[in-house]
Amino acid sequence: MSAQEAISLEQPPAAQRAFGSSFYLGMRILPRAQREAMFEIYAFCRAVDDIADSTLARPERLRQLEAWRRDIDAIYAGTPPAPPAPLVRLAAIARAFSLERADFIAVIDGMEMDALADIRAPDTATLDLYCDRVACAVGRLSVRVFGLRHDEGRALADHLGRALQLTNILRDLDEDAEVGRLYLPREALQAAGILTDDPAAVLAHPALARACAPVIARAHTHFEEADAIMARCPRRAARAPRIMSAVYKIILADIAARGFAPPRPRVRVSRARLVWILLSNAIV
Repeated sequence: MSAQEAISLEQPPAAQRAFGSSFYLGMRILPRAQREAMFEIYAFCRAVDDIADSTLARPERLRQLEAWRRDIDAIYAGTPPAPPAPLVRLAAIARAFSLERADFIAVIDGMEMDALADIRAPDTATLDLYCDRVACAVGRLSVRVFGLRHDEGRALADHLGRALQLTNILRDLDEDAEVGRLYLPREALQAAGILTDDPAAVLAHPALARACAPVIARAHTHFEEADAIMARCPRRAARAPRIMSAVYKIILADIAARGFAPPRPRVRVSRARLVWILLSNAIV
């Protein structure tokens, strides 16, 4: 069975969830089978992320995430997945693209880190584990859909995933603080002379920019490593990650240019810039 045949079930609503995101922009240029697979992966990630970010009591969030683990296990055990239909489609794309169970489970584990307690100033090792689970694992699923070679694909997922997640952390400082979260690493805060992990206090501290500087530098390093890997990959297979990288490098540059003094307007990429990125990468 071809990948196209494997996921030729009725068009899912997964694409609707991705519409309007930078993710959607990169996925639209893919061939149909790959595009639909990526939308299903996105829908899975949104579903478990919504659980972690919900206002449900923490035990209920953990219960729902554990239910997702059982569903993933059922897919890989070969037992028919239970309704709803999106799980059937997820099973189909997992088979079609040989997606690894461990990567789906890693995403759930990352969401569990948020569900267990509000993360505040994690140490660097914990932050790196979080990035690996919520971003790099998604990348490892994605590169199999894109058709990248195993070693290059995993290396790209590890570097680009970290670059994107660190950029998200810097972009979402205020939104995260509103719900009691702070993902800036403890070591960077302490080096800047910030000795609290209270999100509001950290964001109001005059040394916030100094605490963010090493996170910006680390994101740049991961972008550079990812760019070097993509330069060695077939251009068609790397089109979607190149688009994601280009969008997020603009976001990171704009964050650095805006600075961290309040008020901090949310950084957005204009539609014109998005269209230019898409057009410049759509033809190979």
